[in-house]
Amino acid sequence: MNIPPFDATTQYQSIAAEVEKNICAVMAAGRYIMGPQVKEFETQFAQYLDVENVISCNSGTDALHLALRALKIGPGDEVITTPFTFIATTEAIGIVGATPVFVDVDLTTYNIDPELIEAKITERTKAILPVHLYGRPCNMTAIMEIAHKHNLKVIEDCAQATGATWEGIKVGTIGDVGCFSFFPTKNLGCFGDGGAIATADSEIAERVEYLRRHGGKVKYHHEELGLNSRLDTLQAAVLLVKLPYLDQWNAARGAIADYYISQLSQIKDIVLPTVAQEGKSAWNQFTIRVVNGQRDRVQKTLKEQGVGTMVYYPIPLHLQRVHANLGYFLGSLPISEQLSHEVLSLPMFPELSTSAQKIVTESVSQAFFALI
Repeated sequence: MNIPPFDATTQYQSIAAEVEKNICAVMAAGRYIMGPQVKEFETQFAQYLDVENVISCNSGTDALHLALRALKIGPGDEVITTPFTFIATTEAIGIVGATPVFVDVDLTTYNIDPELIEAKITERTKAILPVHLYGRPCNMTAIMEIAHKHNLKVIEDCAQATGATWEGIKVGTIGDVGCFSFFPTKNLGCFGDGGAIATADSEIAERVEYLRRHGGKVKYHHEELGLNSRLDTLQAAVLLVKLPYLDQWNAARGAIADYYISQLSQIKDIVLPTVAQEGKSAWNQFTIRVVNGQRDRVQKTLKEQGVGTMVYYPIPLHLQRVHANLGYFLGSLPISEQLSHEVLSLPMFPELSTSAQKIVTESVSQAFFALI
């Protein structure tokens, strides 16, 4: 049996009739851009998050870009964020002309370490951009206290954490703006690219809404340069089917995580992921740390046994060529650098069968046993 890191086909089979019905309805109506399903999804997703406003867009990357634009962050401004994430986070910061300022992560959570944030705040700092990595929520209590103390905006990158909570509140609704991705591998994924911005601030929502459609509140009347970042009606139709299943699927992910933890807890060279008492993970990934220096060898052995894994992320952003001008160097952010050599994400998707889960844990155990 080959077990991939992620498989969308089984999920599709379980909802195929509903999805195809919705897609056919869109095709028949002919409103492929900004059809009624888009607004309907925005309304339902806002209700799910318990937030005033949701504005959909073309991708999670665009959600971050639009959020920064809506908060009027641009050239000369600094945004504090994590180096241990996907490039989209700093890509959006760079696109608006601002500068990412990296703060190292916590070795336990892999998320930005709140205790290190204040030391990086300058008169140019305008926002903090925490990333809820792998589905585990950041310490939003500490981050919001710092933001309020220094009058900073908070933009939550929730690309991997749709449905996760901190102190019972869904991530993406705690800061000023929450940014979501509907990329197919996400907890709530469409059949292509898609994203959304959530906010309780009606002025931010209004600005995002017209920025996503070429910067005009009225068609053919443009107040500033915007972009074309609308969620396709077909993708909204898919998301409308999937959204009611999200909590069920997240619960299945949680059960898989519990099983992995129970079966792998005795392997001395593995550090298993934990979640703070105040948080609830969406488990987009189940990411272990291989702490014996043999991560790549373990991954190779698992591949030979038919178990697919992924490394998110092999090079921290502060060491990427695109950010060479920022002046960071090897050793600048040691925890992120350490994690880049240790993390390994095991197969994680709601439809992963109990037999497949057993094979994964047995294969991991055998891979480590072979190193002895």
